[in-house]
Amino acid sequence: MVPDGSVGLIAARGTTTTMGIQTEPIGSVPRPTELLRGFEDFAQGRIDEAALRVLTEKALADTVSRFEATGSPVITDGEQDKPSFLTYPVAGIPDLAPGGPVVPFADGHTRQLPVLTSGPFRYTARAVDQLRAAQRLTSQPVKQAVIAPSALSLLYPADGIEGYPRDQFLADLADEAEADIRACLDEGAAAVQLDFTEGRLSLKLDPSGGLLRDFVALNNEVLGRFSAEERARIGVHTCPGGDQDSTHSADVDYADLLPELFRLKAGRFYVQLASESDPGRVLGIIAEHLPADARVFVGVTDPIDPRVETPEEVRDRVLEAARFIPVDRLGTCDDCGFAPFADDTSTSRDTAFAKIAARVEGTKLASEALGL
Repeated sequence: MVPDGSVGLIAARGTTTTMGIQTEPIGSVPRPTELLRGFEDFAQGRIDEAALRVLTEKALADTVSRFEATGSPVITDGEQDKPSFLTYPVAGIPDLAPGGPVVPFADGHTRQLPVLTSGPFRYTARAVDQLRAAQRLTSQPVKQAVIAPSALSLLYPADGIEGYPRDQFLADLADEAEADIRACLDEGAAAVQLDFTEGRLSLKLDPSGGLLRDFVALNNEVLGRFSAEERARIGVHTCPGGDQDSTHSADVDYADLLPELFRLKAGRFYVQLASESDPGRVLGIIAEHLPADARVFVGVTDPIDPRVETPEEVRDRVLEAARFIPVDRLGTCDDCGFAPFADDTSTSRDTAFAKIAARVEGTKLASEALGL
């Protein structure tokens, strides 16, 4: 049995035994230029699905190999096959139309969600397929990111859908989200991470906190269907968004988000921290509200900062976190994914893996300094 403070995780796919503080990636890494061209060519009808699949598989193999080279004890598929971390389950379905909610970023660019036009709501793509593809290429434990149901709830139009009430949509959404998570757990994912970037954003859209409470309730409806043992392998990621070197909600105070976030029935929380102006204050809030049976992974590398952190900087950030959080409940991660939308080329692939390597080495140095 691997002790609580271990870097490694026991999973159906294998075991790591290196001792120390756990460290995990968040998810996406930038896609190779060849794959980005392939996405564009496919969208324009210049190549077929089989040709795109060849490019995707090549990118995945390179991603897994480069993850392994960093020494990361847990890897991901880098979301190479996802056009968007948010809408991957519904990409290409016929009952979506343009015109959904718009997410504004601090630099002025926006992202717009589609809107659902009819029911019943069903996923057309499953995260477990991406998990299996990565598992075939490595003996390392593989973590799988999925989108939180709260994010997909934004697809339902404000004026409703005739013959398909919102309550039925939310019930269908909860069933689909549960199936997405459960399939990954059953396939031996080291962890399943719900991307919940809309959590912090919700407080910008609704400062009263009502929207955030609705999001938490919906996510808990899904999380409550899993056993305590299963929830120990399910985590929730929060950040202020990270797209094209900009954020959508960094100005929202974590003090308003974290107490509500920690009401989620998850065993792991992944919290952006490296880019916070006052990480010590945030760590104090985490220490006050973190559930007794949960582990928190704090961000120690900033994906939207082009400068690569040194292992020593990462070490010092971990040691600072250990002043507030018991080491048997502490882990490290990157603040966010490096390219949650496939067309985001603001960070190079080389920079992303250099930051991942610094996180791994810096976490090891901190573990040694703490005598673990």
